[in-house]
Amino acid sequence: MLNVHQIALGYNGTPLIEGCSFSLEQGQVCAVIGHNGSGKSTLMRTLLGIQPPLAGRIDWHDPASAPKGQPRNIAYLGQSADLDHQFPMRVKDAVAMGAWKGLGFWTGIDQAKADRIDYALTRTGLAEMADLPLYACSAGQLQRCFFARAIVQDAPVILLDEPFSTIDQSTEAKLVEIIREWRAEGRGLIIVLHDLSAVMGLADTCLLLGDGRASFGQADDVITIDNLIAHHYLSETQAEWLTLLQQKGAS
Repeated sequence: MLNVHQIALGYNGTPLIEGCSFSLEQGQVCAVIGHNGSGKSTLMRTLLGIQPPLAGRIDWHDPASAPKGQPRNIAYLGQSADLDHQFPMRVKDAVAMGAWKGLGFWTGIDQAKADRIDYALTRTGLAEMADLPLYACSAGQLQRCFFARAIVQDAPVILLDEPFSTIDQSTEAKLVEIIREWRAEGRGLIIVLHDLSAVMGLADTCLLLGDGRASFGQADDVITIDNLIAHHYLSETQAEWLTLLQQKGAS
């Protein structure tokens, strides 16, 4: 679905990351991890086509791609802190936004799309609060709302930027189920994560950013103590504590 070749990411000609290469296949989850400021959100903007790479090439293998090679349909769930929660919109209206793509000026939501909106509300446990305004929703309810919107959008590629950062473990477990369903349906997912246990439980591959560079491979091969230290994800003291905890758990 996607091949990224030696891209550089940054601003005003100054790179944050250089020589970043990775790939995404159908039915695969790629986790992106890195310390704050390592370039994770910049990577997401680049993949969305909002910001061009400073160098390198991004190849999308999608027969429905736009002329410049960008897929016509990517679902994106940003961080909840970036959203205006006071916007006067109901939950079901926010979910219905996933059906807007492809609608013309004189065309409305047909029955098939309406059925998918109803399914998405039910699947995420929001059917009974569909008429609730967004500002009345908890953080977990908001995140379920945006997952429902992605279900309606029905995109082959889904980008998630820290989807579990503001929710409780019960809500996280329900959203993880949806992510696994998306993977089973053959969709490709790129997810920015902080929790290493979530990475190991969800991801097929991992892209580790930090110290101006990137490491990519199978999650088990990338998530090592040495790699986490080298990319400034962990300090040596934190790594020592993690090693002690692992040894204690093994014993």
